[in-house]
Amino acid sequence: MKNIFLAILLASSCSLSHAVEKANSLHRVIMGDHRSIEHKHRDIYRHPQQTLEFFDVKDDMTVVEIWPGEGWYTEILAPYLKDHGKLYAAHFSGNANQVYYQKNLSEFVKKIKSKSKLYGKLKLTVLQPPEFLQVAPEGSADRVLTFRNVHNWMKNDQAATVFNAMFKALKPGGILGVVEHRNSVLKPQDIHAASGYVTEDYVIALARNAGFEFLEKSEINANGKDTKDYPAGVWTLPPALKLKDKNRKAYEAIGESDRMTIKFIKPL
Repeated sequence: MKNIFLAILLASSCSLSHAVEKANSLHRVIMGDHRSIEHKHRDIYRHPQQTLEFFDVKDDMTVVEIWPGEGWYTEILAPYLKDHGKLYAAHFSGNANQVYYQKNLSEFVKKIKSKSKLYGKLKLTVLQPPEFLQVAPEGSADRVLTFRNVHNWMKNDQAATVFNAMFKALKPGGILGVVEHRNSVLKPQDIHAASGYVTEDYVIALARNAGFEFLEKSEINANGKDTKDYPAGVWTLPPALKLKDKNRKAYEAIGESDRMTIKFIKPL
């Protein structure tokens, strides 16, 4: 009995030590010199370590980042996964008909190529509804993550299509992690999300309609100062500051938007 107890204690200790090492590894990447001071300053609003830990992202997983933009989270995910895992970045199509898409993709590719040791193993895929929808091989991903993108898909009536694509990419038991600007429950949800804000219930409904089950939500990225009633929508706040110098100090004092952080599971 004593030997069994010692074996259980040792196994528990090893498991805890392994978890601590994983957390330390993620922390080292987040604090790395490859990340700009400007990007690190946004950690107080985006809480990357707590967010990725909430989504239970491990360094040996296959992860898909949806519409990574300039690569703020890619700077963390790619180095963290490069030795033992795999990262797919599902970006815009090079043949997209909007200049914004083309420019954003071009800058992202330039970033990836400039630091091949950090990003060299990243697999670039395309998500550009309705033509390009396979963000990773079907059933291959442990995690699919999307940060502040749902409103963009709603704007173009593509949200249901994208949630279906994310569902297909995940393994059974895989997790979808969503961060999005959170709308007030007291306001009716504009189906095109013109303000950039989306209610939690709307996101949950989109996920459930695609086949996901709701797991859990967190207040990691909450901001109680965000009143969600600005002239230029969520882009009134940092980092966009769309109104430029008009009431700038007040908007900077609010900080970045109030955000939902939700995880869903693809049923086994």
